[in-house]
Amino acid sequence: MVTKQTKALATLVSLVLACGGLSACGGGGGGGSDAHDKELVFLDGYPERKDDSPWGKAVQGCAPKGYTIKRQLQDETMNPLTIAVKENNAPDIAMIDNPSMPTAVDSGMVVDMKEAGVDTSGFDKNIAAPGIIDGKTYGVSYGVNTLGLYYKPDILQKAGVDPAGIKDWDSLNAAIQKVVQAGFKGISFSGIATEEGVFQYLPWFWGAGGDLENPDSQAAQDARDLLSGWVKNGWAPKSSTTNNQSAAWDVFMSGEYGFAENGSWQAESASKKGYGVLSIPAKNGGPAKVPAGGEFLVLPFHKKGDETKQKAAAQFLNCLTGRDLLKASESTGYLASKKAVREQQLKDQAYLQSWDQPAANAQGRTTRLGLKYENVSSDLSKKLQAALNK
Repeated sequence: MVTKQTKALATLVSLVLACGGLSACGGGGGGGSDAHDKELVFLDGYPERKDDSPWGKAVQGCAPKGYTIKRQLQDETMNPLTIAVKENNAPDIAMIDNPSMPTAVDSGMVVDMKEAGVDTSGFDKNIAAPGIIDGKTYGVSYGVNTLGLYYKPDILQKAGVDPAGIKDWDSLNAAIQKVVQAGFKGISFSGIATEEGVFQYLPWFWGAGGDLENPDSQAAQDARDLLSGWVKNGWAPKSSTTNNQSAAWDVFMSGEYGFAENGSWQAESASKKGYGVLSIPAKNGGPAKVPAGGEFLVLPFHKKGDETKQKAAAQFLNCLTGRDLLKASESTGYLASKKAVREQQLKDQAYLQSWDQPAANAQGRTTRLGLKYENVSSDLSKKLQAALNK
């Protein structure tokens, strides 16, 4: 899921000084001592997934012959990676949120995948795009997530709402109003002042005809008016301004809300509860464009590089995004980044079938803007917060 906002390298110098070095910040690198020659350090953003979890087993199962994988667990990985590269103490492999790719490349933190021996072929173009900067691939994806509109069938039935009739913003608003009039609550979403809030805002922005290269358009205002109107009318909770996506999902799971904008990573739990999911509607009808979420795997730069270990790290990535891509994607609830693998995944995990088209059409946030996206995202976030807090 999407939760980690990018920061430029220059802004982190003070963090290095404040922490007195990476070790004080909880980071660490691959090292170069004899004891670690056959150990690949992986900066892994899934601390909740232990070594005996499906993800942990997929990671350990891709250790090259003669090597072990040491998972360095951090919920937020960009800061520790930045510090580690600066101190020449970088891990051998790292995971970063895909909007962080332009910053990582611009700061010289990661290496060209193809030159390092990573197979960059076969990925869906839209999913791979955020990892490609100036024609070179610096990050590879094991899976993608995106957003949809969940609903509770029993609440909609009691409110007299047919979900099949929700085709545009007007019909969605009419459905939410009926749900509220029937004694339930309307819709939950995340409007928090971070990349998570922007991530959830973008389908409405794009659905109104917005373009990130023109972020101050009428579409931006229309999307803000829609979301702030829900809060103002009491259809969405006031906590939407501070709820991250997990908190917004908890609100929906309370049993009182008819709808929730949330991610494909919730699909399994939603399916077990009998909840349905719709594509997020565009303002004037049809499905809205949705953002491509998920993390990319990168090979960090080492000033005194160990070519043997980098070759082994490339082998690890070729396994996790190649031979064992199905295991990796299924273990995270993400949709596989290669169509052929995703087709098998949808047979194994039928609850993801509604997400195939959204994933196939999801858009990278930085694909066209590169480094400029960071400022655009910040501006969108500030204006959304102002609208929600009126």
